[in-house]
Amino acid sequence: MLFIIYQEDVPDSAPLRATHKAAHFAYLEQHRDILVLGGAMLEDDGVARKGSVLILNVPDRAAVERFSANEPLRCAGVFKSVKITRMRRGQWNPAAAPTTPEGN
Repeated sequence: MLFIIYQEDVPDSAPLRATHKAAHFAYLEQHRDILVLGGAMLEDDGVARKGSVLILNVPDRAAVERFSANEPLRCAGVFKSVKITRMRRGQWNPAAAPTTPEGN
């Protein structure tokens, strides 16, 4: 089952993010078998962060809740809100994805 995790940052989250960045990426790497897509949500300027989105393929809601509860940025208090929603795979076109992390 696919789930999207929509996480909005607290104000001035940059210091917390910086402190826990390595643990966050290690956690994602540890769970690469279920991570379909992940990335930062940015302000329109393309620089300022406003949160993160993760899409996971897991057996059930309990698995996504467990993943989210143990995610290092969430544990560190980076997010003011976390919303988890089940989704259905619709259109799938990886060829249309940007070729750079910045989305260009």
